[in-house]
Amino acid sequence: MARATNGPSSRARRKRILQRAKGFRGFRSKLFRYAKDAVYKAWQYEYRDRKRRKGQFRRLWTSRISAAVRQQGITYSRFMEGLKAANIELDRKSLSELAIANPEAFKTVVDLARKALEGKQGALSE
Repeated sequence: MARATNGPSSRARRKRILQRAKGFRGFRSKLFRYAKDAVYKAWQYEYRDRKRRKGQFRRLWTSRISAAVRQQGITYSRFMEGLKAANIELDRKSLSELAIANPEAFKTVVDLARKALEGKQGALSE
């Protein structure tokens, strides 16, 4: 009886890894030993960066909002404080989109936040 090897599945496994390494430079896309390491490392970066992307977008939205509210003569932190005081529960993504797509509506939101801040200051001074 002939000895059964695991040849076809081993070849398929190596082929799968080399397929995923397509586009890598040099022997990292040609030789299985190095392609395997490169693909595993790429998966680690991919997993990590899916988590990081969320923070990067939040920083982008914050900087956009900050630039938009500075044009209205208020700082980002005071604006966010005013939103909280006015019970306006818009997230940073929608505020950023509003500032870009509809500046007039964003100005009214800034005015509402400013009024809430003034009301808060009046309540504190009494």
